[in-house]
Amino acid sequence: MTPGASPDKLFLTLAPWLLIIIEAILVLAAAALTFFTARKPTASSKTNIFLSQKSAFVRFAQRKQLAALAVGVATLAIRVALIPLWGVPSPMWHDEFSFLLAADTFAHGRLTNPTHPMWIHFEAFHIIQHPTYMSMYPPGQGLILAAGQLLGHPWIGQLLTTALLCGLLCWMLQAWLPPAWALLGASLAMLQVGLLSYWMNSYFGTSLPAVGGVLVLGALPRIQRHGRAVDAVLMGVGLAILANTRPYEGFVFSLPIAVAMLLWLIKPKGISVATAFRRVALPLVLILGATGAGMCYYFWRVTGNPFMMPYEIDRQTYAMAPYFVWQKPRPEPVYHHAEMREFYVQWELRDYLSGRSFLGYLHRLRHKIRMLWTFYMGPALTLPLLAFPWLFRDRRMWFPLILAGAVMFSVLIETWTLDHYVAPALGLFYLLLVQCMRHLRLFRWRENPLGHQLVRIVPMVCVAMIVLRVSAVATNTQIEPLWQRGNLKRNAVIKELRALPGKQLVIVHYAPGHSTHVDWIFNRADIDASHVVWARDMGAGNGELVRYFSDRKVWIVEADDAHPTLAPYPSSLPSNDPLR
Repeated sequence: MTPGASPDKLFLTLAPWLLIIIEAILVLAAAALTFFTARKPTASSKTNIFLSQKSAFVRFAQRKQLAALAVGVATLAIRVALIPLWGVPSPMWHDEFSFLLAADTFAHGRLTNPTHPMWIHFEAFHIIQHPTYMSMYPPGQGLILAAGQLLGHPWIGQLLTTALLCGLLCWMLQAWLPPAWALLGASLAMLQVGLLSYWMNSYFGTSLPAVGGVLVLGALPRIQRHGRAVDAVLMGVGLAILANTRPYEGFVFSLPIAVAMLLWLIKPKGISVATAFRRVALPLVLILGATGAGMCYYFWRVTGNPFMMPYEIDRQTYAMAPYFVWQKPRPEPVYHHAEMREFYVQWELRDYLSGRSFLGYLHRLRHKIRMLWTFYMGPALTLPLLAFPWLFRDRRMWFPLILAGAVMFSVLIETWTLDHYVAPALGLFYLLLVQCMRHLRLFRWRENPLGHQLVRIVPMVCVAMIVLRVSAVATNTQIEPLWQRGNLKRNAVIKELRALPGKQLVIVHYAPGHSTHVDWIFNRADIDASHVVWARDMGAGNGELVRYFSDRKVWIVEADDAHPTLAPYPSSLPSNDPLR
């Protein structure tokens, strides 16, 4: 153990790799067993292959609508069944609190909130305070969480959206692949992303941009084959979702789609140019026009400028480091709190500057690739990539490969990339993955057709990993971080506060060296009406806040204590530098 490293920190470092190591062992063991026991298949063994024409799996997949519905319902049913064991996620990260603020705002019938008179005490990451008080992010994710809040809990929105994603992914793959392979790909997505990943078990709203990408990619070949208005509407809805969830990544993803659509509109197959414009171009123009007008109105209400995103306001107010590698840092703004400066200057700016050199850029690129591989693939889904070179000989995959190249280019020029940044391309990833599996199935070794056995390894290992992770939770065996339980220290204080009568004000004090990635300051849309208000400790400056909330019981909490507890706020405190 590294000197000074706590067991918890060491576990948080090693836990993700523990799952990867276990999965790799399963894949290697299954592959080795396949090769060492290879023999020519008999007639009876051929009929047992789950992707053979006579299998129940293939017969069920032929009923396309039912198959897509089944994947979505299965995702929903399995995750709901796991609630007594796996629980309901609790928010922890800055982004989640920002999305939840948007959800609370929308759920109360507002597009934004007025700036609070004491706003300086409530500054939080990824939330603007001026000209209005609102999340910096586009409204898409907040809307699905708001729908969940109206149904009883914000996570319900994320639950339903992720289940919808898995079902729509099957629908999308059906436009590109045979039905059985489409059902297999959607089932793998359910196992890998839909059940136990942070896409389902958090408040990032990550599944929604993936839904947008799936709608666009699923509508494209259908439009090119049939020229139907319904497919154009679905594409328009997908593009609207992308614009209101991941605008940059959605724009890059949509550019090759737009080129393909323009080429088709110039010379459509099976219908006249006039009919193509009436059925396809007109619905797209109307939907995108309405989307653009709605976005401008939303920006105007939040920022006062129909062409200024809240995101831009937030970055101009707090950030120095740019989001693209060729941009230069901004001048340092005025910070009112030490933890805000620590995050934007000591972490963001320093991290950005470390990647400006060639070696630093390569180091960051390696980190991006490792992170994306760990989340989207892992050892089980890496196995089919043995057949990846064959995709270049497959003319139907040329356009998806070009699209994948555009997505990868967008990653290369971003300063930071997280797993959900490339969510619009989730459907594209599974399309290429399943096509690799189709090519792998034809693999022969020493005249033995082992490909179908190698393909079978992939879903078997994915199912085994789900069973392992659920079993570990059931037996209280910790093999991965307790990431979905949120900030456990803050949650314990919240539980204590809920038992108190009347309204409460909690002033949060951080110790030197506090990790700014885990913040305690989050307030609801209507701060004054909230049962609990969270504020940053400003030393002598706390007086105005205490006077403003004179009707509340005031507490102070040391957030970095091993077991933080509420302490009554003293009547007087020594003067402190706000940026101590």
